[in-house]
Amino acid sequence: MIYRVEDLFLHIRNGMSIKQASDAGGLPITRIETIANAEINLDRVGFAGVNEELAKHFLLEEGEILFSHINSVSHIGKCALYKKEYGRLVHGMNLLSFKPNEKIIYPKFALYSLRSQQFRDQLAKSIKKAVNQASVSIGDIKKITLRIPPLAEQQRIAAILDKAAEIKAKREQAIAKLDQLAQRMFVEMFGDPITNPLKWPISKLGDVGELDRGVSKHRPRNAKELMGNQWPLIQTGDVANCDGYIYKHTYGYSDFGLKQSKLWPVGTLCITIAANIAKTGILTFEACFPDSIVGFKAPDQATVQYVRVWLSFLQKTLEDTAPESAQKNINLAILRGLNIPVPPIDLQIKFSSLIEKSQTIKSSKLQDLHKIQKLTKSLQYQAFTTGFNA
Repeated sequence: MIYRVEDLFLHIRNGMSIKQASDAGGLPITRIETIANAEINLDRVGFAGVNEELAKHFLLEEGEILFSHINSVSHIGKCALYKKEYGRLVHGMNLLSFKPNEKIIYPKFALYSLRSQQFRDQLAKSIKKAVNQASVSIGDIKKITLRIPPLAEQQRIAAILDKAAEIKAKREQAIAKLDQLAQRMFVEMFGDPITNPLKWPISKLGDVGELDRGVSKHRPRNAKELMGNQWPLIQTGDVANCDGYIYKHTYGYSDFGLKQSKLWPVGTLCITIAANIAKTGILTFEACFPDSIVGFKAPDQATVQYVRVWLSFLQKTLEDTAPESAQKNINLAILRGLNIPVPPIDLQIKFSSLIEKSQTIKSSKLQDLHKIQKLTKSLQYQAFTTGFNA
């Protein structure tokens, strides 16, 4: 049966509008970052000194869905389900709350519906783009239509998709453990760069090697449209979603000449400074990139693998210190000014060799993950178009 979204939820509303401060205390309040990974992250909440009485109309309840409606285009529509196990949590501004009408729609099925391609295709038509962010209105969301089967079928479909998500999560955990292994090897060989940074001589990252931003005025083009020279153009997503090495680009090609666009060589360490802060990847092909990415080369004093793993220790700190906005960013001066321990280059090379071996294992697990993601996408397509066969 086909329903309008407004008929599936008891409310779709904005959160509590109140100025937040990290040291304000009180009940935790959701922010855009709270659901950045499509799950509620209690490490990414804010505070405003509010108590239960003051926030009583905004306390989330079991089954409510948080939804990002003001963000960069790629993050519009990101959503997460609230569960009681998270404890008392205040629904803050810049996220919407969807409360399912459980007589019509099962909360977990509602979550999968809001993540479905059927929903997202309709949502995309209503997204309004601005200079630094995009948004979609509650009114436009309410008009979207969804195919909703009987409750028993919804529960069956949700259970199938839950199982697929569980398998995917296990693969992601295995990959995360390999990333943690890289940090453990780093600590064993060089010490903890946060708690014990003085074991080796300290330099500024900007003094260790070449560190520079990409070019801001790229004109991306499809390869077939280009005349003459063409260079792959990578974006922050290519870096954020790589497995340590950047093997492909998804955005197109730059049609700038070399006088206007810097062509970075194989082996460059790419560091994101906007949206996904301090994500890193090593180029396996020559490429251009925009000014949301910084390129780093240090052939004499540091290996890119050493710098890449070292930066992983600092990522959360850099994210937390980035200015609060719809899309976080840090400037190049901050990166250049970071204090980096500089061990002997032969020790760094040994470390890099160990990391590359673990990267080979990680790449294999990522291939498994991609297969699972493809299967999950197929299951979701069936669920929200024709339905599963009984």
